[in-house]
Amino acid sequence: MNLENIPTIKGATHPTKRLGRGEGSGHGKTSGKGHKGQKARSGGGIRIGFEGGQMPLYRKLPRRGFNNKNFKVSYQLVNVGQLEKLEGDTVDRESLIAAGLVRDNDQGIKLLGNGELSKAYTVKVCKVSVTAKSKIEAAGGKIEESVTEENEES
Repeated sequence: MNLENIPTIKGATHPTKRLGRGEGSGHGKTSGKGHKGQKARSGGGIRIGFEGGQMPLYRKLPRRGFNNKNFKVSYQLVNVGQLEKLEGDTVDRESLIAAGLVRDNDQGIKLLGNGELSKAYTVKVCKVSVTAKSKIEAAGGKIEESVTEENEES
């Protein structure tokens, strides 16, 4: 199915408001902008949050919290139940990318414990949750430490 083949539902679209096409159209003369004033001018209008010169609410409220976005470490998440999609018995960045479970970017990979395992895997990812670790070891697999950006810096 293509976009041009999708039927239009009756009442879903509205005709364009044709401004300045005579008084008989209902949108003539001032074209729905009223008489004079800032909002009637070209490019006119006030910015969002402007309260007529009164101190705006967003400036009255205190700034709270802490944002550590410059140093945040984010991980791509994979559940142990998804490992059945892998070809071999090694779980590393290359095998997860080949299986389409993670994207090829600079983020780390964390293995979570949702799902069940049917065979033993050798895991080489940045982080492994406690439940995932117990499930992998219960299935006969092992976890090898993977070198990450965090380990290199310290």
